[in-house]
Amino acid sequence: MPITFQTNYASLIAANNLNVISANQTKTIQQLTSGFRINSSADDAAGLAVSNSYNSSIAELTQGVLNGNQGVSQLQIVDGGLSNITTILNRLKTLAAESASATFAGDRNNINTEFQSLLTEVTQQASNIGLDNGGKLNILNQVYIGGGSTTANSQIAVDLSGASNQVDAFGLGISTTSVVGGGTELTGGTPNTLRLDTPGVLYVAGGAQTFNFQTIVNNAAISVAATVTGTTAGLTADQVVGQLNGTLKAYGITAQVGSDGQINFGGATAFQVVTAGASGGGTAIATTASSAINKGNYNLSAAVYVPPAASTAETLSFQNGVDYQTVTIAVAATLADAITAVNAALNTGGKSLGIFATKNAAGTGISFQSASSFTVSTDKAAQVFGALAITGSQTVTAPGVTANITSNALSAITSINDALAKLGQIQSRIGAGENKLAYAITLANSQIVNYSAALSGIRDTDVAAAAAALTKGQVLQQASVAALAQANSAPQSLLKLFQ
Repeated sequence: MPITFQTNYASLIAANNLNVISANQTKTIQQLTSGFRINSSADDAAGLAVSNSYNSSIAELTQGVLNGNQGVSQLQIVDGGLSNITTILNRLKTLAAESASATFAGDRNNINTEFQSLLTEVTQQASNIGLDNGGKLNILNQVYIGGGSTTANSQIAVDLSGASNQVDAFGLGISTTSVVGGGTELTGGTPNTLRLDTPGVLYVAGGAQTFNFQTIVNNAAISVAATVTGTTAGLTADQVVGQLNGTLKAYGITAQVGSDGQINFGGATAFQVVTAGASGGGTAIATTASSAINKGNYNLSAAVYVPPAASTAETLSFQNGVDYQTVTIAVAATLADAITAVNAALNTGGKSLGIFATKNAAGTGISFQSASSFTVSTDKAAQVFGALAITGSQTVTAPGVTANITSNALSAITSINDALAKLGQIQSRIGAGENKLAYAITLANSQIVNYSAALSGIRDTDVAAAAAALTKGQVLQQASVAALAQANSAPQSLLKLFQ
């Protein structure tokens, strides 16, 4: 390489190396001050892509842990509410047990006042924890945690949906229970004379007997057939009652053997019942065509329904201690039309007088029933509505004297036992949900730790290595500056050639 004034090759090399060293030193300083080995895609494009994926997973899981903890907290609130409802149910059972004693000398109406207020409290508390009908938690609750191979695997499901998870009075099957004196035996046109407490007797052997009920469900009148089917040998009284209750408990009606040994039905809901004879042989449970109306209720009944016969519709007016409401029965309205009109007017659309219309036991007439006293009047004083002979205003008399004053209380005890069993099942679902969320949170925290470790290995600065590189760069920078100074002064020696 010739020595010239125009080009100082040594100086160029020194300057170039100095630039490279300065750039590397700047990069090292950036890594040390930021804490990251990768500060731009130019540093490590592949590493940056992987680290971004890890960052995304960590952010998702971090929020997922928060979601899970919030879910656990919510379930713990529900768990506490269920424990409180259990306490209320225990009090309800205490009151029912008190009224179920035939030797009770007090006023069962006073006990029932507290009993009914506690039923209202059960519903209110169920609403507060979101497990009433349509409550905010009465759904399939999906808690997103993250960390799964799919979105489905990233969620924890706690299924509290549907009627099976409602803990209001209706959902628990106790909304129609009562502890006032009540209980209905089969009397009607053909009084029942058969007893179920005769030692050693088995019933409906190889046969069956059906009890046909007219009752109310969701403010609508329906017909329910409760059939007792016997084995070849026959059924004991307890087995008879068990089969009947298996069908009837969903409607707030309970069967039992009365104090006089006859089949007995109780419950606060409106109902009438008639039985057909036993088929297939064997000892019958009740006399053919025996019937009954729920004597625990205030009632006004007619054997045959007669629709308004005048040229204009008939208006019935109902009043009790809750509200006042009118019902219009159209000319030539059928029995079913009249029943639907009464129930719709008195117990839907924000109205709830607690007065219900059903068919009578035979299915030919109409019956108005309520747990409390009510008054009914008509706008057609000379007209007979449904053979009730309502002329003006008529106050419905008190419930009839029953053969078993403890029947309603015994029915309430059965319903409360079922409610406690259902509540226990719901509590087990809540507990299982809390545990599932706890396991998911533990896994998510583990994933966060491991993703963070992997992210650190890719993106974080190795401080020891960077510090060594910085020291090396500083030494090389000083050497390069010194060499550059020497290279720049080299051309000056050529001037001596001109001396």
